[in-house]
Amino acid sequence: MPQQNVRPAIIPDELICMSDDEEMTVTKLGELIAKHKNLITNRYRILRDAYMNVYPNLMWKDKEDWKPDNRVTVNFAKYLVDTFNGYFIGIPIKVQSDDARVTDYLDMLDSYNDIDDNNAELSRICSIYGKGYELYANDERGEISIVYLDPTEGFMVYDNTYEQHPVYFVTYYYDSKKIMHGEVLTPTEVWPFTDDGGLHYIEDGFHPHSFSDIPATEFLENESRIAVFESVYSLIVGYNKALSEKLNDVDAFADAYLKILGPKLNDDMLRDMRDHRVISFEGDMSEYPVEVGFLEKPNADTTQENALNRMERLIYQVSMIANINDENFGNSSGIAMAYKLQSMSNLAKTKERKFTSGLNRRYRIIFSNPVNSMSDNDWIGLSYHYTRNLPQNILEETQIAQNLSGIVSQPTQLSVLSIVDDPKKEIERIEEEQQESNDAIVNRFYGKNPVYPSVKAGNDEQ
Repeated sequence: MPQQNVRPAIIPDELICMSDDEEMTVTKLGELIAKHKNLITNRYRILRDAYMNVYPNLMWKDKEDWKPDNRVTVNFAKYLVDTFNGYFIGIPIKVQSDDARVTDYLDMLDSYNDIDDNNAELSRICSIYGKGYELYANDERGEISIVYLDPTEGFMVYDNTYEQHPVYFVTYYYDSKKIMHGEVLTPTEVWPFTDDGGLHYIEDGFHPHSFSDIPATEFLENESRIAVFESVYSLIVGYNKALSEKLNDVDAFADAYLKILGPKLNDDMLRDMRDHRVISFEGDMSEYPVEVGFLEKPNADTTQENALNRMERLIYQVSMIANINDENFGNSSGIAMAYKLQSMSNLAKTKERKFTSGLNRRYRIIFSNPVNSMSDNDWIGLSYHYTRNLPQNILEETQIAQNLSGIVSQPTQLSVLSIVDDPKKEIERIEEEQQESNDAIVNRFYGKNPVYPSVKAGNDEQ
């Protein structure tokens, strides 16, 4: 296919569904895996390659040997994903509960699973593919293990009702001998399977998983499951093509042919001109003038620059991700900065709602496992606090917090300060410091074991 006619396309994401009255037979499992492999080939692999800086212009047919053939790429996809996720989850999510028992368990669970890194990677996967997955299991220590997966490693199966409830989760991989191994997770059991000459279940390996539902969660970037850069993918491909052709034009200009009209030069004369970098001819040139110069093709530099600049602006505009490297971006402050980040803020709020939905399912499933002392409904009281990762003006924040004194509660007042992660714990620390200060004053005047003067009641006359 000629380069000029290449129109890169990514097929839309689609749910993998099955009817309520269908059973997950081996035949049905094979059909669903085939659908998933088609998505990997025509969607997920293209998205992953874009993030890894592999674009179509790197695979185009080579030009003739005598033509410049530069292949350069500007990895806008990675920039958009990493910038947005640094803004969205660069500061870890805070999960809080009013129940001290739940808080203590969450601290242990999060530390055991390095949950801040898990959330960050899961958010990055969602931005690349439009969705990501998380699996839960009891490890060899009996503790709950949380593992994230990208969509190339498994898929959720939904029913075909309006609510689209998850009914199975399928994950599989290939070993060094190219043999498929995998598992089907149901609401009650785990069904291992393999394809060593034919797809089949390993029925003697069936076992319960001790969770109240399928131990897997699908996290979404947005309702349409669209990647952060997917809407501008064709613009990125076009930008890379235009930039490569511009470099080809630069090379063509550097390798322009020397044009000498009039005398015919032999090899020795050409070699002498090249070595001494001097052009000299003998005789009277009045009758047969000599013309010397370079043969150049038409220059389209202005047109190319206009096209590159327009595509770059559109990439940031359509993707709704701010170009924080813009030299004018850092000069903005206050309301001007807020307007520049408004689109990205709206994008983050949409993702926040979807991520919160995934977190609710995560803790609902985990709390149902008997390995912990949580009840099935303890997850309902959890609250999630997202903090946008932006440069903060601490002086301005403290002035706002001081002005709120007496107007709002102390936790709300402290929540204005970006340096305070947990307002309630901060209040506890303030109270402890005040108590220590009061105790120090009492010890100074009355000693470590003060005896306060008593007042006799009922005997004093006014």
